[in-house]
Amino acid sequence: MAAGGCLVTKGSKSESESKATTVLFDGKTLDGWIQVDNSETSFSSSDITDLAGLAKIISDKADAVSAFLNGELDDAVKSSLSAYSPSNTDAKAVSSALAKNLSKIVSGPSLYEPTCFHNVQLRPETEALLKKQNLHGRELARLNRMLLVDAFPTELSKSVSPGWIVKDGAMASTGAGRGVIYTANDYSRYRLTFTMRHVSGNPDHQACMLIFCTRPLPDEVPLDALAGIQFQLPNGGHWDYRPGHNNAGGEEFNGITKSAYDPRQWSRIEILVDASTGTARMAVAQPLGSKAVEVLDFKDPSAGKIGPIAWQMHNGGLFDEYKDVTIEENPKSDELFTVK
Repeated sequence: MAAGGCLVTKGSKSESESKATTVLFDGKTLDGWIQVDNSETSFSSSDITDLAGLAKIISDKADAVSAFLNGELDDAVKSSLSAYSPSNTDAKAVSSALAKNLSKIVSGPSLYEPTCFHNVQLRPETEALLKKQNLHGRELARLNRMLLVDAFPTELSKSVSPGWIVKDGAMASTGAGRGVIYTANDYSRYRLTFTMRHVSGNPDHQACMLIFCTRPLPDEVPLDALAGIQFQLPNGGHWDYRPGHNNAGGEEFNGITKSAYDPRQWSRIEILVDASTGTARMAVAQPLGSKAVEVLDFKDPSAGKIGPIAWQMHNGGLFDEYKDVTIEENPKSDELFTVK
């Protein structure tokens, strides 16, 4: 049984057959969940607040830090920065490419060199992290990002807001940026049920959950989307984030029903997962209280693995809500209850 959950017997007989389930989210706190906000250890286009200013500084090698960056950026990115003009350049493409390069740089070795950062006013939190010994993994990437933000305080955003909060009894994404929130415990064979809705998005994307995830070690930079299998809610889109895949998949995903649920309305979701066989089935009920319909299944024995369950914020600007999240481990039945 998952630690930290409240053991209850909940739901109608048709959904749970009166079996004990564990509450994974109590509507009050995020205890039992771990947040990974990519914005702590990487950059997105929205983090570049003054593209024209940053492009000029880096191109001109105006100081030691910008000269270093100029030498580290891809040639194509350097060319786009030197030619950048707000009036006739695709700013979105330039900022996206630059953000990817900066993210790659901060994920590498330590950027700190006293002479290079001699004229940079470091924030107290940056200095405190800098004093720690033998930084590596996630902490080192976080420090590197903070160093660049301190070096370019008007060109790069320093705010890193929490990705998930509790709002009106729901676990809600804040639109802060790409990332995940995942369970503190690992699961193998289970029935997960929850209620969700997609509130809005700019840019828009369906709400996403992840199974068969890879749990990062405490000091590791997590794999993108925890290298999991993505189910898009409620209409059954999907993606395979495993290393060597990173695509929409093929025959392992099977769209059972071509649905057209309104993602902005509350839906009740049931997902039956078995890591030993690499299988997962999803059923959706909308409106709440109606009979569910099986929408999507997945089967790939090589993908099955014991690991955490996660909600994914696919990109910044997304607002999704989840509540009434329960799990039944090692269910006796391999049937979807909500479709009956």
